[in-house]
Amino acid sequence: MILDKIKVSTQTLEWKCVEARTDSKRLSYGRFILSPLIKGQADTIGMAMRRVLLGAIEGTCITRAKFEKIAHEYSTIIGIEESVQEILINLKEIVLRSNLYGTCDASISVRGPRCVTAQDIILPPSVEIIDNTQHIASLTEPIDLCIGLQLERNRGYCIKTPTNYQYGSYPIDAVFMPVRNVNHSIHSYGNENEEILFIEIWTNGSLTPREALFEASRNLIDFFIPFLHAEEENFDFEDNQDKVTLPLFNFHHKLTKRKKNKKITTLKPIFIDQLEFPPRIYNCLKKANIHTVLDFLNKSQEDLMIMDHFRIEDVKDTLDTLAKYLAIYL
Repeated sequence: MILDKIKVSTQTLEWKCVEARTDSKRLSYGRFILSPLIKGQADTIGMAMRRVLLGAIEGTCITRAKFEKIAHEYSTIIGIEESVQEILINLKEIVLRSNLYGTCDASISVRGPRCVTAQDIILPPSVEIIDNTQHIASLTEPIDLCIGLQLERNRGYCIKTPTNYQYGSYPIDAVFMPVRNVNHSIHSYGNENEEILFIEIWTNGSLTPREALFEASRNLIDFFIPFLHAEEENFDFEDNQDKVTLPLFNFHHKLTKRKKNKKITTLKPIFIDQLEFPPRIYNCLKKANIHTVLDFLNKSQEDLMIMDHFRIEDVKDTLDTLAKYLAIYL
């Protein structure tokens, strides 16, 4: 039986990796178990983890390519074996790993005759290529090939639409999902009221299965955090709107004036994505589970100071940005 081959916990809830392998640079596999679980819990956790692994894990893709003097994507270029459409398909298959947020630019600039591979892509420091040998095009004559690329980090998939076309610039269907497949299975043991959950994960190499499982777990936890803090928030309900008093920070004197006039500042849900934070600061805030302006304002300056990789200068820049954005409310 399965318990004869795998030692599982029968006392405290724990998970472990029972198998991990790398089949190729673009295919990794991991098998994990979670036990002990009460009957019914394994299916609940397994279904939730599968949905998050396949739909909520972010990945990086090439989403647009710009060619010089090319009329349409079905054109052929003298001196290149592939058509523009075939080059776009090859670019779609490039697997990238990054910690960027939003979009950034990359490029290809080579001269033939030669074979163009993923290694020839000029990338920003925050992005790396998983498999440098991935084929892009074959140049058979001494010509120059210059392609401007747009990289984007997102989740799910994005299908190009005709409205996205520009002269010489073509959108690329993007599959951001780094997790290629997920299976989960449930096995009973003991008195048949206890279960063990098996989760199998295949990734494209940009994330290991262990990293993907960690990201999915963190996403699930984030979903339930609002329920944990629901009674801790000091909300005033009036006209079905959430009204909160801003922390002091640099706005102390303005808020004091507001309070004397008995006015309360109403804040609609504002995500930090709407603010023009530099990518590094944005990354730090996201890792600290700061997703909205309210999340940020509920933090003290001391809380910001102890955040990983968050410097004193970053605290000042962040507060300055927020002060400018919220000026209309104060």
